[in-house]
Amino acid sequence: MDPISKINRRTLLGAAAAVTTATAVASSATAQTAAALNLKGKSILITGSSSGFGYAGALHFARAGAKVIASMRNLPRGEADRLKAEGKKENLDITVIEIDVTSDDQVTKGVAEAERIAGGALDVLINNAGIGLTGPVEMQDMAATQLMFDTNVFGCHRMARAVLPAMRKAKRGQIFNISSQLGRVIVPGGGHYSATKFALEAMSEQMAYELAPHGVEVTIVQPGGYPTDVWRNRNRYTSELLARADDERKAAYAMFTSRMGTEDGSGRSADIFDVPRAIAEIIAMPAGSRPLRRAVHPGAKPQEAINKVSAETQLAWLGNSPYGPLIKAVHD
Repeated sequence: MDPISKINRRTLLGAAAAVTTATAVASSATAQTAAALNLKGKSILITGSSSGFGYAGALHFARAGAKVIASMRNLPRGEADRLKAEGKKENLDITVIEIDVTSDDQVTKGVAEAERIAGGALDVLINNAGIGLTGPVEMQDMAATQLMFDTNVFGCHRMARAVLPAMRKAKRGQIFNISSQLGRVIVPGGGHYSATKFALEAMSEQMAYELAPHGVEVTIVQPGGYPTDVWRNRNRYTSELLARADDERKAAYAMFTSRMGTEDGSGRSADIFDVPRAIAEIIAMPAGSRPLRRAVHPGAKPQEAINKVSAETQLAWLGNSPYGPLIKAVHD
């Protein structure tokens, strides 16, 4: 049988499960909340767990009953010790392992270790590790450009390729790729951040179509600005870039270069647990009903209009083509 045609049955089963679940929980908002928090039996691997969404997510998912494998680079480090101590204090199932997503060897070994801890295929991979640099595009030298793409795009690709063989064999799994509002809209002077997140968005959507027949789902999470360590780390990388830049380019883009390396994220007070809560809600959804994209922020979400038009365009362009079942399985 044509693999694409198999998707029709999966889509129907997913839709039926979604209707059944929706009916069961619609009568009680409390029941819906409980269902979103019940992750018992789920194995979740998170990258970039030393701070921000990754650190908060490790705690949140474990508190909901999941077996969490929290990965970070450069072990041993204080952040790992703190996460393990918090987990032990609350009797949470959290294991910390080392993965630098820019290292082929560490990704291969780390995922193998995570699958050993999980006892088989992982239920969920959360590609959270990422970095930012600011400044005009011309200011981005090749060292900065390669670092950004290697972390934000190639790192997610490495991790996905490592977990997918076991997920495909198990005919189940969920991959979350943490993008950004800036994966759909662009702020001048943002360096290659939007370029990497646009690339991640495209790669993630393509994967969602291609993995539909295998029972593996992909969700792109698009946070707005949150008070995480991304600002401090971004300033360090950006300051190093600025120190390497030549005076002619600095002068040409003075309105941008004067601020490079000085942004601290002050004034941002949104709760970083918004992102883990949104992810947990999606994990708890029935297979076949999970969204391709989820915008997360209490404030403006300018990318949602683009998300809507993008989905409509994909359906109009390919919905009635031989790829139609794949496109509809993801967008319907």
